[in-house]
Amino acid sequence: MIDHYQLGTVVRMKKKHPCGSEAWEVIRLGADIKIKCLGCGRMVMLPRSKFEKDAKKILRQPEDTE
Repeated sequence: MIDHYQLGTVVRMKKKHPCGSEAWEVIRLGADIKIKCLGCGRMVMLPRSKFEKDAKKILRQPEDTE
């Protein structure tokens, strides 16, 4: 379970996407979290609680521009 993420964070989820990719990018935050498969581009919206439970590892954090 991960608890620190922001827009642009790339995470590994509990299950692979059917296209075979394991990497997902966070593209919207709120009560629901929208993630995009980096293999095929499919977008999925999950409740925050399910995302936090299923996200297993942060693969890449976005770089701060400040």
